[in-house]
Amino acid sequence: MREVVLPVIGTVAAWREQARALARAGVPAEAVVWRVGAGAGDLFSDAPLAVSRPGRELRLPRAAVETIETALCHSDPERFARAYALVLRLSDGAVRWGDRSDPAVRRLLARARAVQRDIHKMHAFVRFREIPSAGPRRAFAAWFEPEHPIVEAAAPFFARRFGDMDWVIATPAVTARFAGGVLAFAETAPGARPPEDATEELWRIYYASIFNPARLMVKAMQAEMPKKYWLNLPEARLISGLVREAPRRAEAMRAAMPTEPPARRAMVARAMAARRAPANGSDALAALRVQSLGCTRCPLHGPATQTVFGEGPVTASLMFVGEQPGDREDLAGRPFVGPAGGLFDSALADAGIDRAEVYVTNALKHFNFAPRGRRRLHQRPDRDEVEACRWWLDQERRLIRPRLIVAMGATACEALTGSGSGVLHRRGRLEAAADGTPVFVTVHPASILRLPDPARQAEERARFRADLAAVRTIHAALSEGAAAASPA
Repeated sequence: MREVVLPVIGTVAAWREQARALARAGVPAEAVVWRVGAGAGDLFSDAPLAVSRPGRELRLPRAAVETIETALCHSDPERFARAYALVLRLSDGAVRWGDRSDPAVRRLLARARAVQRDIHKMHAFVRFREIPSAGPRRAFAAWFEPEHPIVEAAAPFFARRFGDMDWVIATPAVTARFAGGVLAFAETAPGARPPEDATEELWRIYYASIFNPARLMVKAMQAEMPKKYWLNLPEARLISGLVREAPRRAEAMRAAMPTEPPARRAMVARAMAARRAPANGSDALAALRVQSLGCTRCPLHGPATQTVFGEGPVTASLMFVGEQPGDREDLAGRPFVGPAGGLFDSALADAGIDRAEVYVTNALKHFNFAPRGRRRLHQRPDRDEVEACRWWLDQERRLIRPRLIVAMGATACEALTGSGSGVLHRRGRLEAAADGTPVFVTVHPASILRLPDPARQAEERARFRADLAAVRTIHAALSEGAAAASPA
């Protein structure tokens, strides 16, 4: 029997090296005892080496390695032995990675999910306290009690997010320390819990002020913030009292509701009146724009700042359709004013197209995003959202009646032609909308800006300019044909 003693710091990396060495030596899983501890003089005991199979190098899929190393951050005392047994079976081809019918694979995947949840909770529920600093950088400390030994896996997130300050996150076993831009780990010393500071009282005041008793859902709150994390949250001492007082406060809020209709209701009333009012040409387009301000056809209207309607003359014979507003467009209320809009404007100018003479809009009128800290990251809309917003695009097309439409990106192609697949293969082709209007297919300028290679990005910018030059040629031919067909 062989004993392997892993260090408290760098446990996963040490396990990885020892697993490779044991596999090369042909040591079977049942002949190894694993434990975590410090102070061992030799990682291996003096017991005779049990070898029952020829040695070999481990060969595993990358996804398997990442998931196994995540699962090794679980508190299960048998995690190292089980992981070693599984990697031997995976390397031998006795089991296929991801096969949930295998109990060992299923157990490891469950352990990895539990670790990922615990890391997420640590990212969400660590509360820093400011402490005295010996240098120019501010210093903070926090105490957290995770369910699993996840400090080394979770700490890089804080290093990225709080790189301009020094901080310490202490847990019962391991302490993460970030000083001068360097992240280090050590075993936790006694008395590592930092004292409370004045900012915690400010945080409790803020938490109490934003607590909405009318929207209280205790089970949902505890599902997201389980009670086991309350011990280290400054606001936790307020929660019981806020929950207890919620019914009374909610009733007081209902009794104090305003008698005048809110501004949003008045805005919707104006939009409904505009919908009923008959109008033609630019008046009808202006009424449609007002009507869109109260759109609730899909859930995207909730988190978005405002509706971003199309803009351009009602007499435009050329229409450009993008995918959806971005962060800048959502704040400004106008289409194509952000970085992608800058590239679009530049390509239009190079192609000899005046933006003031064309109509520019999007397939979706609201910004679909996922919050990431202070940023709002673009999210691709689903089919239901595209279908719900198609009504607005159809109304714009009905009023503008363009001779040629340019679909930029998969979402625009789906809204105009019914299919958003294979845009790169369809690029440069002339297709048709449901009513027969010609549709020129190209990429969205935002996709060019996302290319990491500068040379590749420059090449795609040139191709996009060439696409718009082709659009100008096709549009001119269609306009000449229409002029020739009209009666003198």
